[in-house]
Amino acid sequence: MRQQSDIIKHAADLRGTGEAFVLATVVRTVAATAAKAGAKAIIRADGTIVEGWIGGGCARGAVLKAAKEAIADGQSRFISVQPEEALAEHGVAAGTEKEGVRFARNMCPSKGTMDVFVEPVLPAPDVVILGSSPVAVALANIAPRFGFHVTVCAPVDEQDAFAAADARVDGFMIDTAEPRERYVVVSTQGRGDEAALSAALSVPAAHLAFVGSKAKAASIGAKLRDKDVDKERLAALKAPAGLDIGAITPDEIALSILTEIVQVRRRRQRKTAEAAS
Repeated sequence: MRQQSDIIKHAADLRGTGEAFVLATVVRTVAATAAKAGAKAIIRADGTIVEGWIGGGCARGAVLKAAKEAIADGQSRFISVQPEEALAEHGVAAGTEKEGVRFARNMCPSKGTMDVFVEPVLPAPDVVILGSSPVAVALANIAPRFGFHVTVCAPVDEQDAFAAADARVDGFMIDTAEPRERYVVVSTQGRGDEAALSAALSVPAAHLAFVGSKAKAASIGAKLRDKDVDKERLAALKAPAGLDIGAITPDEIALSILTEIVQVRRRRQRKTAEAAS
């Protein structure tokens, strides 16, 4: 019981910091294995086991590899570590994936079988909104319904417009060390456009969009090129923000922006999954 409570506490602590990790659970064992059904471990993105135990080196390599892949693409995995003869009986080889099960070889003399469920626990992706325009407020209101963490960057005296932001920044100084996957939207709409875009370009993000015309974004971008900004990120800036759904009202524009963010995010996940397979 002590180990289980420690794992639960450690998992809660990691979630609180926004760090991605994996919870690996032994769900079945056959014959002699070091870990038994119910054993759990918390695994960080770098493959470090920080709490719990899932057995020795006979199974650890396959589980740690699966853990890294799960964090990368957000997909759970079921790993079955079996001795050579057991794999042969099933007609599979190490590395084969069949009916949702990935098989791995147990080279230890014990020749036991251990099935492990590898579940990624990922922080909610962060939508960072710069500005307090009507579109910014509308986007901050709808993003949480789709599982996004919302960070609002605006002057303190404008923060009251946002009812339920998860994090608030006075001005446009975005935290560069944020571990969450980040999608940045500049929605100042005439109030500090250049300062906001400059700040947005200074932080890593999976997607950066500007609420405004392509011509306006190009004009601001031309001024920023002479300053110390990331030229590649500036070239990748999406303007106008959002998919073309014929949006007119602030709510409709916010919907088009969030739709585009979801599209970008899911495409990234699919590409990662395909690269790992």
